[in-house]
Amino acid sequence: MNRKAYLATGRMIAMLQGFSKLRVNVHGKEHIPEGPVVFVVNHFTRIETVLLPYHIYRLTRIPVWSLADASLFAGPLGRFLDLMGAVSTRNPDRDRVIVKTLLTGEASWIVFPEGRMVKDKELFRKRLLLPSSGVRPRSGAATVALRTEFYRQRMLRLQGVAPEEVARLQGMFQIPDLGPLKKGKCHIVPVNITYYPLRARENALSRLTELFLGEAPQHLKEEILTEGSMLLSGVDIDIRFGSPIDPSSYLMSRDVEADIVSTASYGFDDRLPSLSEMKHAANRLMQRYMSSIYSLTTVNHDHLFASLLRAFPFKSIDEDDFRRRVFLLTKVCLRDTTCRLHQSLSTDQVSLLTDDRYHKYREFRELALEKGVVVQKEGELVKDRAKFSAPFEMQRARIDNPIGVIANEVLPLTQLQREVHLTAWLPVWLVRKKVAQILETQALEEFDADYRKYYREGESKESEVGMPVLLKGSSRRLGVVLVHGLLSVPAQMLELARYLQKKGLWVYLVRLKGHGTSPEDLALRNGSDWVQSVDLGYALMKAQCDRVVIGGFSFGGGVALDCASRVGDAAAVFAVCPPQRLLDISSRFAPAVTVWNRVMDVFSYQWAKKEFVESVPERPELNYSRIPVSALRAMERFMSELEPKLAGIRTPVLVLQSEGDPVVDPRGSQRLFEMLGSEHKSYRRFPLKRHGILAGAGSEEVHAAVGAFLDTMLGTGGVGNAPAQG
Repeated sequence: MNRKAYLATGRMIAMLQGFSKLRVNVHGKEHIPEGPVVFVVNHFTRIETVLLPYHIYRLTRIPVWSLADASLFAGPLGRFLDLMGAVSTRNPDRDRVIVKTLLTGEASWIVFPEGRMVKDKELFRKRLLLPSSGVRPRSGAATVALRTEFYRQRMLRLQGVAPEEVARLQGMFQIPDLGPLKKGKCHIVPVNITYYPLRARENALSRLTELFLGEAPQHLKEEILTEGSMLLSGVDIDIRFGSPIDPSSYLMSRDVEADIVSTASYGFDDRLPSLSEMKHAANRLMQRYMSSIYSLTTVNHDHLFASLLRAFPFKSIDEDDFRRRVFLLTKVCLRDTTCRLHQSLSTDQVSLLTDDRYHKYREFRELALEKGVVVQKEGELVKDRAKFSAPFEMQRARIDNPIGVIANEVLPLTQLQREVHLTAWLPVWLVRKKVAQILETQALEEFDADYRKYYREGESKESEVGMPVLLKGSSRRLGVVLVHGLLSVPAQMLELARYLQKKGLWVYLVRLKGHGTSPEDLALRNGSDWVQSVDLGYALMKAQCDRVVIGGFSFGGGVALDCASRVGDAAAVFAVCPPQRLLDISSRFAPAVTVWNRVMDVFSYQWAKKEFVESVPERPELNYSRIPVSALRAMERFMSELEPKLAGIRTPVLVLQSEGDPVVDPRGSQRLFEMLGSEHKSYRRFPLKRHGILAGAGSEEVHAAVGAFLDTMLGTGGVGNAPAQG
């Protein structure tokens, strides 16, 4: 191999990776031992045959060679593979070259023991490694590792006993001295490469292939279609290195030991007396590294959706139920320390149950619909079971049946498969109950952790007023999520909540993050935190009740409207005294403070920068008396981003406003009302002279207005006359 050409090729690969939309994440590099290594890797695309040697070289600074199918060594591609250090599988000196470079430490090697790029892993999951065409993995990597260790031990142990035999072996492998052999053993390192998302669509590369290589083999066109999508559309590539395996532990039988110390002259291709034992050892070693390779699979959302769809015992599944079951699986994965997770599964998963704002479910559903795995009927997915039994030995499986291929990837993960099947068989009512319990517990634990972390003696209120609260009703037909205002707590909404509970409704009082603790906590929060808080409440109530109404007070009304604009299936939304913008808040200190802080930033006078502003709260037993300026900025951004969403709200809306509101200018809530796109909306003012009209004198009329609005969601009979369910 020409080392300069090898390094130049690596730089070219790095440049091409930069131009593509590949995002490569390397895990477990600490598992790579010093010295020569045989990297055994799962095989899914041609991409890894190019990228993996480059990334391993960057980590080890040892050249990495690989075996490549003989059919690829023709024309320009063959010359490129030569530069990369690839060796043809039909090279008669293949094994001798591999063993020699491993003995000297000249290079490490990459071997793809699966052979074909798409394998049916059902057999591996059941440990039935049957010797059928294209099914059984190859034990070549195990064989060369064992032979390397066999000859390393043989030469070192015969130095003082049979120097002539050692010299002959040195000549056979072209090893001038035994120094490199004394540095350490050759190891096998299992490697798993997982791609996410897997989408094969027409792309620029596939169109160019049709144009210029019309006579190219069909399998090549299919590979370009699959892998071109990854290169041009973007895909996460997770490369995971497993714990190294020492092959010497498989050479401890009596027969092998006798051959190692024998003074007889064995040629490289001669049949050793212990050959049968060596083959058994290679098979055991192969099963070990194959198990390790598959256990390293990086589990992602597509794996969970595809696996659950495959395991679900009935032909059709409600989409909300489907998403809840996958949500439960994400929690299982987080608890399972043996499960390697894609980074997107390490964050909060409540969005799966609400607006799916990261498009995890939406993109999977679109792919399943496109490939005919499911059809959509009135909120249900009806699946084609035959799609999950399609053959995986064919290259077209990645194109024709990607959902089946995705489910196939995680079949060897026994613990995950057990949880998938348990979750698939849960009754619907139990799924809803489990989801609700998880969400309620999560909200309470988050509050408890924040309260303990940010508690300030003399300023923080009692924990009871700040924690989220679930009030159970007598009917599950309709539930209500209530969102408090900025600087306040869930207890602010408690009087309205009790009133609605008496009408038979389930009610959940959300705690917006940063509230109920101290202003220092609120200073660290922003709109995305508040969206997560209200989404959790909405998902919890949706798991408890058939339909959900969202309501909020003051800024909480804006958060409620934002939720209604995103989730799409809210029954209705109401807002009490909502500001349309920050300037609608009549305590007009906010813009002045913001300008002051910007001036101080310019002159770097951090000592003069105002981070908090003192205020006189309407309800000091509940509200903060210091306002974080950063929270006002976050509130302003949130309301600015909400404004264009208002026209898209189609659900019924009620806006209530105090005529003498000293905090929110009624003209602001009127403008907000006029921006709403709903055909069923109403605006009502009350002759009160305070902001907090949900409690105290006159609040009964406000409660009654909300109650009458909610009655319309269930007909004139009202909630209290509805039969209880579940």
